[in-house]
Amino acid sequence: MFGHRDEHLRQLERELPVRVHVRGEKVSLEGEDAAVDLATRVLHEVYALAESGHPVTSRDMTSAVRVLGESSDASLVDLYGDHILSGVGTRTIAPKTLAQKRYVDQIRSHDIVYGVGPAGTGKTYLAMAAAISALLSRDVKRIVLTRPAVEAGERLGFLPGDMQQKVSPYLRPLQDALHDMLGVDRATQLVERGVIEIAPLAFMRGRTLNASFVILDEAQNSTREQMKMFLTRLGYDSKAVITGDTSQVDLVRKRDSGLRHSLSLLEGVEGIAVTRFTRVDVVRHPLVARIIDAYDADDARREVARAERDAAESAPDEATS
Repeated sequence: MFGHRDEHLRQLERELPVRVHVRGEKVSLEGEDAAVDLATRVLHEVYALAESGHPVTSRDMTSAVRVLGESSDASLVDLYGDHILSGVGTRTIAPKTLAQKRYVDQIRSHDIVYGVGPAGTGKTYLAMAAAISALLSRDVKRIVLTRPAVEAGERLGFLPGDMQQKVSPYLRPLQDALHDMLGVDRATQLVERGVIEIAPLAFMRGRTLNASFVILDEAQNSTREQMKMFLTRLGYDSKAVITGDTSQVDLVRKRDSGLRHSLSLLEGVEGIAVTRFTRVDVVRHPLVARIIDAYDADDARREVARAERDAAESAPDEATS
């Protein structure tokens, strides 16, 4: 539980304003009451996690602080014990935050699920794991992975190769996750057999997807028309998961984002679930959360400046009238 040379306890000190002292098997905590109380719960939960056979890492300390800070009744054993996928690729995949747990539960219980939030929150990765699990348990007959091929700085027409080679870089993140979970050989075999299909969103037009688990990634870069087209492809015994980050729209007219528009229309519709992730759910390098904070703060400053500029420009007109 302590880690090599107590590295896990040092991580706890970095996460919370407490000092951790160890003498033998006795641990004492020093700090403000609220911080000590949270650190105590973290140590109890991480100890239970270790007892359950889970190999504890410094990252688990960070996750424990976030999860227990959000809900004092949370159980790391229950959270980490919800294996979405295991015994297939290189690792067991399970949710690491409460929002991820809600997301996984919604995918199991709803036919259309949105996962919306910043990069690094596991939106696509967990959806992919759920899709592979459904395929292996024969709940679906195939997996369809798609994303918009939006031009960002380079035009597709000027890239070398045929159409498949042109769009391949846009689909690479989906392929990477697939290889990570199934291994390159098995993933390649399933793709060649057509059991797993990876294609640009534009290729979905005119199709009906029955008995399929469909994932639309980077949905913020779909247009309104593309999103409507995608949502109406769903056939019998199928599921769709739509993932994206509404703050990262690469379309020329950001107002045309199909993700933003469909959320405004469909959130709250029976049978459709939405999970909204925040920086708290980022499970990448700790710097990623701080980078997101910096950009969010900059966006907020720009919004204030834009509002002040609009007010200043409208003031003369109001005075004249």
